[in-house]
Amino acid sequence: MATPLLTDDEFIALWNEHKSPAMMSKVSGMSLRHLYYRRRQLEAKLGKALEAASTSAARFAVYQDAYKSPQAIHLGIENGTVLVFSDAHFMMHQRTTAYKALLWLIEELQPTAIINNGDAFDGAAVSRHPANDWTPVPSVLEELKACQMYLGEIEDAAPKAKLIWTLGNHDARFSARLAAVAPQFRDVQGFSLPDHFDKWTHTMSCWVTDDLMVKHRWKGGIHATHNNAVGSGVSFCTGHLHSLKATPWTDYKGTRWGVDCGTLADPFGEQFNYAENNPRNWRQGFVVLNIRDGRLLTPELCMTVDDGQVDWRGEVWDVSEF
Repeated sequence: MATPLLTDDEFIALWNEHKSPAMMSKVSGMSLRHLYYRRRQLEAKLGKALEAASTSAARFAVYQDAYKSPQAIHLGIENGTVLVFSDAHFMMHQRTTAYKALLWLIEELQPTAIINNGDAFDGAAVSRHPANDWTPVPSVLEELKACQMYLGEIEDAAPKAKLIWTLGNHDARFSARLAAVAPQFRDVQGFSLPDHFDKWTHTMSCWVTDDLMVKHRWKGGIHATHNNAVGSGVSFCTGHLHSLKATPWTDYKGTRWGVDCGTLADPFGEQFNYAENNPRNWRQGFVVLNIRDGRLLTPELCMTVDDGQVDWRGEVWDVSEF
């Protein structure tokens, strides 16, 4: 159905009544992208700003370039639940507890969207790192089939959810070697990872709301979640570091969150033999992000505590049947 066309006077009247991009989108039927575009047009025409009552809308104006980037998509979720997992590094015959818990909570929560926040594909055979002694590694084809199998189960479990895949550095290995040594094969079907996963929307980053960004990585180190929230000005959910934690930051603009969604893989799985069996500050699990009236509530962590068992909402649950 086409979006109803509003005259300039009707748009301004509605804006003055609601002074909220989210509410304006809801009552007018406009997408947020179209709404912001129309608002900028009118501001230029009138020579004055159409002020918003919400500080989040004013803050978001700073991020218009990031919002419009072809490397980003915007879900515009006003109310809903988003499951975000990362760093699955899928291998055949490694059905981890966190993966089972993910299928369980998809069934329980019926999420609006599921975000695979990078590194579902490991790419050990095309890694830039040297081989680990004579230890065999899975082939690209074996890893691809593992990703198709496990992600296929997620697709089947969530037929109504939006499926988003934000690119991880390991995912990029799939085509990086080809791009370097055989650029003549660019755009040939099958030579890019997204070619094999057409049910997922592939992107570099994802705006879940105007104030919540999900992407594979940004800052590094043990204070990454804190620095991501402070430095970005919005709530920021990443993977990459496998640490599974949520860090709040509050200032005059309110509270925002830096979130690390952990690893869906076994932290001591064969994918990570390069870590030389050293202790590592990694946790197996994923995060659940609840959005109410356009606002991110306190992020929830689902964390593996034992084989077949996860810590979820203050209780230990057995997910071994999944």
